[in-house]
Amino acid sequence: MNSEQILFKEFDAIRVDLIKAYDAKGMRASGKWADSLQVEAGPLNAVITGLSYSQQLETGRRANNGSSGETWDTTLADIEQWIRDKGITPRENNMKISTLAFLIARKIAREGWNREGYGGVELISEVVTDKRIQDIIEKVGEVTLFEYTTEIIKMIKEI
Repeated sequence: MNSEQILFKEFDAIRVDLIKAYDAKGMRASGKWADSLQVEAGPLNAVITGLSYSQQLETGRRANNGSSGETWDTTLADIEQWIRDKGITPRENNMKISTLAFLIARKIAREGWNREGYGGVELISEVVTDKRIQDIIEKVGEVTLFEYTTEIIKMIKEI
C-alpha cells in the first residue's frame, strides 16, 4: 500500500467516525452534512471537505445581533427545513413553521448556539485527535521512507 492509499484509507475512516459521532450527538436532521463529506488524498496530503456549517458543529455559534454587520449563511428557509427534517411541531397548534423558524433564528441571534446539555459540540475535535493524526503521520512516514529508500537503492545500482 502506498502513502496515497494509506492517507485515503485513514481519512475515510475519520469521515466514517465523524458521521457516527454526528449521529450519536443527535445532530442529524436531513443528513446533508454527512452526505457532503468527501475525502481527497494525494501522495503526501489528504483533506475532508463538507458543508460550510461544519465549523458550527465544532464550536457552536456565538450570539449576533446584527450590529457588527456580520451575516449568517443560514436563512429562515434553512431553519424551516431543519424543523421539518427533525419532525418538530410547534407547541401552539395554530403557529406556522415560518413563525417558529423566526423565533429560533431570533433566539440564536440573541444567545448563540452551543448544544450544552444536548451532547455538546466539538464534533470534529472529538474524532480528529492529535494522537490519531500522529498515528497517520507515522504510517505514511514509514511507507514513504521505504519508497524513497527503494528508489535511492535503485538509482545507486544504475550508476
